[in-house]
Amino acid sequence: MFANFQNEILLAARLLLGGAFVFAGLRNIRNRAFLTQLMTERGVPQAGLALWLGILLQVVAGGLIVAGVWAALGAACLILFLVVATIMFDNFWDHQGPERAARINGFVANVALAGGFLALMAQPL
Repeated sequence: MFANFQNEILLAARLLLGGAFVFAGLRNIRNRAFLTQLMTERGVPQAGLALWLGILLQVVAGGLIVAGVWAALGAACLILFLVVATIMFDNFWDHQGPERAARINGFVANVALAGGFLALMAQPL
């Protein structure tokens, strides 16, 4: 049944996955002071520069996925982004109680997103 809509489903997947990262990157511009401070506290060298590089990566790679241009490359870049961001922000191993549960949820969500990007990379575009 869904085979008849494979192209439409793939377009929806690209819009949802890539669009979420374009949105998140643009949102992070507004939150850059808070995020830079948080990254500095986590020991990230050149936190401001690292944040801007992360924002650029989110927006450009997400845009590639949305446009369907070099989508596999965009997906691979966002998997790398997710690995780094997960280590940096979803460090559940450093927390207890409700904070630990929240961090575990973020970790699991990022793992699921990476799985979605891997599935996207497996599709012929």
